[in-house]
Parts: sequence; structure tokens; C-alpha cells
Amino acid sequence: MTSDKAGQAQATVERALKATEVNPYEMFRTQVGLAGEKLRLPVDLLEMIKRPERVLEVSVPVRMDHGGIEVFTGYRVQHSSARGPCKGGIRYHPGVTLDEVKALAGWMTWKCAVVDIPLGGGKGGIVCDPTTLSEGELERLTRRYTAMILPLIGPQHDIPAPDVNTGARIMNWIMDTATVLRGEPMYAIVTGKDLGVGGARGRREATGRGVMIVTQEILNRLGRGLPGTTVAVQGFGNVGSVAALLLHESGAKVVGVSDVSGALYSPNGLNIPELVDYVARSPNRLIAGYTAPGVEELPGPEVLTLDVDVLVPAALEGQITADNADRIRAKVIVEGANGPTTPEADVILEEQGRVVVPDILANAGGVVVSYFEWVQNLQNFYWEEGETNDRLSRIMRRAFQAVWDYARERKVSLRTAAFMLGLERVVQAIRLRGIFP
Repeated sequence: MTSDKAGQAQATVERALKATEVNPYEMFRTQVGLAGEKLRLPVDLLEMIKRPERVLEVSVPVRMDHGGIEVFTGYRVQHSSARGPCKGGIRYHPGVTLDEVKALAGWMTWKCAVVDIPLGGGKGGIVCDPTTLSEGELERLTRRYTAMILPLIGPQHDIPAPDVNTGARIMNWIMDTATVLRGEPMYAIVTGKDLGVGGARGRREATGRGVMIVTQEILNRLGRGLPGTTVAVQGFGNVGSVAALLLHESGAKVVGVSDVSGALYSPNGLNIPELVDYVARSPNRLIAGYTAPGVEELPGPEVLTLDVDVLVPAALEGQITADNADRIRAKVIVEGANGPTTPEADVILEEQGRVVVPDILANAGGVVVSYFEWVQNLQNFYWEEGETNDRLSRIMRRAFQAVWDYARERKVSLRTAAFMLGLERVVQAIRLRGIFP
């Protein structure tokens, strides 16, 4: 990708951030409040649940390749440990804010509760553009950030994982830094690592696989299957690309995909395996520059409004808002990203009869297999990939059924049902434990 195109891509990101002006933490608080009111929970208990237990902001000085020092801002938030150690990813992105990280940590609490695994919610992030950093700068940034948040994280306290613009390499560095500083093996301090240093087979594909599983489940409940179903995927990173590939392999027709560099559309269906291979070879791992017969380029935001059966928003939060919700034509929306739909947009989508499978259910596959990796690290006993995928499928399908039944029983949307079910489980843990002192 040329420097001009890279600049254009970054400008697109900045415009999108400014255009949405969505505060994720306010979104989270609103969602908790709505679910809490339906459950008739006390206001003081709800306020406790809306707030994170701990918030850490750190300054991260890094020696750059040119010899100077640049100081980055990093965060780690622990939302709730009521049901177990905190769990949640670390993202590297220029748009990271404290309110975003607080919201993401809160959603992780509900995600773990909805799929009923014994973990709470945490999240972290560094304000940076990793595409402008050399490998050495990225490693120094990661290791110093790890040292700064090390008092908070640990196998029994808070276990980070990959998120936007982070992956196995970053997790390996975090684990190694913690091991060196603490003087003992710390494989269980992070998940999403490479297999050679304690990673779990199937972890990289887990979130996308979970998206595919719940898409199957919702279509089955609506009386149809995946074969021939048209799909659009916003975001072609780890989650979006894996979801698109697995949906394609299951017979769905993926007609549109997008990332920060633009969107691709083919009414006859894109060759997803070929596109995945292209992105893997692309210097910036973007779809820009991909060409094939019958494929046309579109502005990135247009992928959201394509006339398809299923839309998978798998980019960043706040993408479907009151400004564009009435132009969404997909009959089913399966949220691969965290918080892609604002509460105002939710109301519009529900009025139009759209079915939304919420993020805290749809993209929970990643934290489920992170839980598996953590368990394997603690036991020093590792599973085959087939066992991981089978266990993931059982948990995701069981969780979907629980949310589906809850929604029908209470006559609420799937999102409200997921929040109410998760909230009930968190509240139960708090009440059983009591309030110290």
C-alpha cells in the first residue's frame, strides 16, 4: 500500500470517529439501566454494577528508532470480579479512550456471564497507531506497558488477551515480560498466545467461529439455513475475515466486505478464501488493491446498508447509529464487534423488525476459548483443536438457546434478554458474596 493510500485510510478512520461521536461508556450504562429497570433491581445496586472496580491510566515512555522518546497513554480497567478473575483484550488504536475501555470491560463482564464461564470483565488499550511503529518500537511499547500494568494483572486476578491490532506476538511479549519481572513462568497471565508458548489450538479463529455458530442458530430459529444466505461483513480483521470464511465454507454467499481502506461488493458472492490469502500477503493486511471479475469497490460505510439477509458488523463500536439505522436493509444483524449498535439505533432496528444478535452473545467465542486456554495453562494439559471447537460449539449453542428462550418468555429483544440474563447472574454472585465490609 502506498503512503498516499495509507494516509487516506487513516483519514477515513479519523472521519469515522468524529462522525459517530458516540460515547461507549454511556451506551453501556444505558443498556445496564434498561435491563436493570426491567428486572426491578435497586438503583444503588445498579449504580455499583455500572461502575468499574478499578481504573488504571499509565504513561508509557518508549525509545523510538530515531533515538528520541515518545510517551504513549495506556489503560487497564477491571469492571467486575464478582464471578471470577477479570478477562479482556488489549487494543492498540489511535481512537482508544478511557470511556471506551471502561465500556468494553463492562461488556466483557456481561459476555462472560451470558455464556456462563467463571470470569469477570476487564479491558486494556494503548493510544497509538501500530501501523506507524517498527517491530522494535512495538515490542518496546508492549513490554513497558506490561511493566506498568503488572501490579493489576495475573492468572488469578486479570488475564489480558488480543483485541484490535493486537495478536499472538503481542501476547507472547506480555507473557515473557511478566515471566522475567516475576521470576517464574507466567503462561496463564495472558491468552491468545502462539502454540509454542502455551497457546490453545483454535483460539485465533474462536471469535469468528462463534459468530458463524450463532448465525446458524438464529437462521435456524427463523426457519432457514446458511446455504444461499447473503451476507455482508464490516471489518476484515481477525474476527470478520474468519467469520466470512467460515460462513462461506458453510454455504453462505458473502457479497460484501469492508475495512478501513474501503469496501468490496459482488452480487454473485466474493471469493473469500482468495481474499483472505490476499490480505495475509498485503503489507498492511488490508483489502485495498484486491481485484477480481465482477467485484466493485464501494465507500466503506456502504457495506452496512447492502441489501443482504445477514449483516455482520465486525469493526469498531458505534457504527450503526440513529443516523444510518433506518437505511439498514439486512434482516438479521449478528454483532461481531463490541458495541457496534447504539441504543438509539437499537430502537429503530426493532421498530423495523430487524433481528439483532447482540455482541455479548455473538462474539463471545473468543473469551470462551480464552477461558479454555487459561484452564489448559493452569493445568499444563493441552487439548486437540477438535476438542476445543466441540466444547466451544456446545457452550455457544447452549448460551444462544438460553437467551432465545429468555427473550420469548419475557417478550423482549435478544439484546435486552442477554443483558437481563447476564445481569441476573452477576447480581446473584454479588448477593451471594455480600458487600465488604
